[in-house]
Amino acid sequence: MAFAVAVPRPRPILRLDRLHLTPIRAAAARTPVPQPLPDELQLVADVRSPHNHIRVADVSPRAAGHPLAGARLLLLDGPGNIHSVSFPRRPYCPLTSTYFDVFTTLPPLLPRPSLAVLGFGAGSAARALLHFYPDISVHGWELDPSVIAVARDLGELEKDHAGRLVIHVGDALEAEVVPGGFGGVLVDLFANGSVLPELQKADAWRQIGGMVAPGGRVMVNCGGGCVEAEEEGRDGEAVKDATLRAMAAAFGEGMVAVLSVDESSVAMTGPVVRASEEAAAWKARLPPELGHYIDMWKLYNGNGDT
Repeated sequence: MAFAVAVPRPRPILRLDRLHLTPIRAAAARTPVPQPLPDELQLVADVRSPHNHIRVADVSPRAAGHPLAGARLLLLDGPGNIHSVSFPRRPYCPLTSTYFDVFTTLPPLLPRPSLAVLGFGAGSAARALLHFYPDISVHGWELDPSVIAVARDLGELEKDHAGRLVIHVGDALEAEVVPGGFGGVLVDLFANGSVLPELQKADAWRQIGGMVAPGGRVMVNCGGGCVEAEEEGRDGEAVKDATLRAMAAAFGEGMVAVLSVDESSVAMTGPVVRASEEAAAWKARLPPELGHYIDMWKLYNGNGDT
């Protein structure tokens, strides 16, 4: 397996005013009124659909020292939360220095090389998975067909990986399961700038857990303080905590782990990898830029700590 050149240490960057670009006031970001783009971003597409206000913007490649310089961003919702990241000028390296890179660590733990991506966006997670794991197949679900349409490089992604990538337009919570179940499921479901309310209920996680084969795992972007909701009262930290509690109720004690970087949290189901031999074996099957994530997982006990 050929690995990409090193990139800056990953950092979850999910909101425009967390980009070290021109700041946007958090109070204003809580309204559904679209916020103006910082000067460092150039608007590529601006579309309104029944589900989203969709903007695609490029970060100036001259934003010296910025981890997303040269990136193309998919922005959804009034606050402009970032839902997908790609680097058109860097096709040899699909890593993004965001939580999408954590998703890319999951396949070595799976009982079969197949993944469902619930909340496909413009394909940031799928792009890295298909690049680093040539035997894996990906089924993605995206509710809004307009999101797929404005992701201009999505067609190329499908063409490059014909037979390994299938995109479904529809409700991810009604996703059809392949015979025998998926090896794993990635969950990245947001609406109006917040994790879907359904994901604060244990029944939704039991349903998602039923999509995986025996020994399979679910990995989830739970958000946190780095995302802003359009609706008052949907505090990112509180929603994250409620989502984790629902996952723990569904999957059982000792079966949810959390990885926290800055203000973003990713959760994973299944036994925590603790033994040094197991961790070493997991790292050995990853691009070297991702190995440090393995040591960052902690067992969730209601507070996000071991």
